[in-house]
Amino acid sequence: MASSRKLRTVLKPSPKNHISFSQNSFLQVFRKAALQIAEEQATDEAVAADSETLVANQIVVSTENLQKFVGRPKFTSDRMYEVTPPGVIMGLAWTAMGGSALYIETVLKRPVDLASEKDGSVETTGNLGDVMKESVRTALTVAKGILAREQPDNKFLDKAHIHIHVPEGATPKDGPSAGVTLVSSLLSLALKKPVVQDMAMTGEISLTGKVLPVGGIREKVIAVCYLTFSY
Repeated sequence: MASSRKLRTVLKPSPKNHISFSQNSFLQVFRKAALQIAEEQATDEAVAADSETLVANQIVVSTENLQKFVGRPKFTSDRMYEVTPPGVIMGLAWTAMGGSALYIETVLKRPVDLASEKDGSVETTGNLGDVMKESVRTALTVAKGILAREQPDNKFLDKAHIHIHVPEGATPKDGPSAGVTLVSSLLSLALKKPVVQDMAMTGEISLTGKVLPVGGIREKVIAVCYLTFSY
């Protein structure tokens, strides 16, 4: 079996395909490469008796053959949208596994009838907990206040029938850190303008519009790093 030092010299990443390895993945590549070298030596009739004098063929690891060494990806990206439409914003959550990115999707259930005497409504789905449902109601009040101050004639949020959904409904979601994202999502839909792309946000909001501190920032920032955002 080739030594670790020898493997470092014969195992090189492809210059055209830069690959970032975790420590476990790197060791897994070494083990598979060592096995491949040993199998080639076993079938080579001209191999020298002293393995230290053996010159092994170079092994190139690239994106094309990476799965051969480390297997299929264990986790997929949390990024569902390359370009978010109006009403859709990426939020950040803390989980027992670390940080996680999740989208908040706000859409109209039917066209807005500004002449109607009836008020609009809000429906929430996505297995939201009680705290997050309260955040939705608070966010709606804050968004209405901002819209009334900036565009007094805009009655969209008063008359619209809105559906707010957080994907992956099988996963329970709760916690006081979605207020800012919810307000931004509602205003984005009301103004028919998408938010700045490559942006994720977290933070709770008070009824008067004050942004409150939240926990798990380190884990949430790490979650953003996996999405290759420019932040």
